[in-house]
Amino acid sequence: MQAIRELYKTGRGPSSSHTLAPERACRLFTSVYGEFPYYEAELFGSLSLTGKGHYTDRIIQESLPGKTKVIFSLDWEESFPNGFYLRAYDETHELKQKWTVFSIGGGSLQIKEYPLNWNDEVYHEKSYREIRALLEKEGISLTEYVYRHEPDLKEYLNSIIEAMTACVDRGISTEGRLPGRLHMSRTAKQLYTQSTESLLENNDLRLMAYAFAAGEENAAGGSCVTAPTLGACGVMTALVYYCAKDRNMDRSRLCDALAVGGVFGNLIKQNATISGAVGGCQAEVGTAVSMAAASAAFLMGQTIDQIEYAAEIAMEHNLGLTCDPVMGYVMIPCIERNAMGVLRAFDAATLSRYMSNVRKHLVSFDMVVETMKQTGMQIPIELKETAEGGLAREFTHDQ
Repeated sequence: MQAIRELYKTGRGPSSSHTLAPERACRLFTSVYGEFPYYEAELFGSLSLTGKGHYTDRIIQESLPGKTKVIFSLDWEESFPNGFYLRAYDETHELKQKWTVFSIGGGSLQIKEYPLNWNDEVYHEKSYREIRALLEKEGISLTEYVYRHEPDLKEYLNSIIEAMTACVDRGISTEGRLPGRLHMSRTAKQLYTQSTESLLENNDLRLMAYAFAAGEENAAGGSCVTAPTLGACGVMTALVYYCAKDRNMDRSRLCDALAVGGVFGNLIKQNATISGAVGGCQAEVGTAVSMAAASAAFLMGQTIDQIEYAAEIAMEHNLGLTCDPVMGYVMIPCIERNAMGVLRAFDAATLSRYMSNVRKHLVSFDMVVETMKQTGMQIPIELKETAEGGLAREFTHDQ
């Protein structure tokens, strides 16, 4: 598996696959080859079909130093369904450099012509079963396992928590409309206000307000944290903000919780996908809920078996979740889905705690990840971030 720090990244919304990954690729391209007067970016797959709604063309043009033409194409013959060709030309318009860039989810990249050291394998174990066996053999905890492989991770995760809390702070204090043709009003501030007006603290509404805050910041192109993607950023961010601000939990322990959640997110990324264009929203929000459930179970003091159970429950009940963003914007149903997701994460952690007293769970985390992978392969392309089916299609037809 890759480093957990590659799972949690700070970047501009609204989509890690559509904005963060292209931005990273363009800036790396410039750092490797220098500046050219002319560029072309030819988009394929989901990047082409929903690139306008996700502002992919704009982020590419802003990230390259020369005059840039963005082309939306459909005939993509590469092995991975989501990507683009990046070409640089000199003053005579002669092609000088070309990259084939794959946007593999969560802002992560693969480049056919250029190996990336941030994709290096850091963890040798490929499944939770292998990790569990190692923990038992060496008598170590999940957090010890993570920090053994990434000694400087805790300091990095502390900066991630700062970014998450700053994102929610902005979201719950900002009003107005989100960009785009949906003309949606931002609602996180009103939700948060309502959650504070009750004589009894409304934890569920508070959590949803925090998820809305992150989701709206992301939809507005603000700085958010991939956890594991920007489209699913509200789930883990809401959990962290709630634990930090409303429960005053120790910062070091919250870093540990992110590390634990990161193990499960990395396993899904390794053995299935975190890309909505590949696996539907089960790969994005489903993974986020699974990560957050594992983190919540850890914070509740649960055992490693209960933590696995929480992560498994969370993913199991997001199987088949489609990705059908209305008009290609990461707004409907994405923002509400994040709000519901953080509640489901706590539900999964609670169920794992008490069901473990009743019987041993029969479905392993590894099983449900493989099931998610196979399910994603069977989801029609129209329901995988193309805005050509599902709610996106019905909404368009009704307008």
